[in-house]
Amino acid sequence: MTLDAVATDSPSAEGRHVVLTASAARRVAALRRAEGDDALMLRVSVSGGGCSGFQYGFSFDHDIQSDDHRFERDGVVLLVDDVSLDLLNGAEIDFVEELIGASFQVRNPNASSSCGCGTSFSI
Repeated sequence: MTLDAVATDSPSAEGRHVVLTASAARRVAALRRAEGDDALMLRVSVSGGGCSGFQYGFSFDHDIQSDDHRFERDGVVLLVDDVSLDLLNGAEIDFVEELIGASFQVRNPNASSSCGCGTSFSI
């Protein structure tokens, strides 16, 4: 995956980035179609909690906040707030379909460990 696939409209990102894979972009596009709202943007955030100290949050949003960084892939917009971007810098957001189920997954190079559920990590 090259970073050419991801653009940021946030000059203050200062070299920080998050990659949205083609698979994740396709899934978000399908979810937007199912909701009947192509204006929805995927928001990924990090908050304290979970079994490892931090946890990922996924939601749809219509609004861009003043501290958001915007990344785009194949017409799908990914929003990450500034504090979360520090913890997600260099991460890849993917959508994986396996025999046991399908889910968004975060491959975060900043995480020193993660729990079995895949939504919680520590640094």
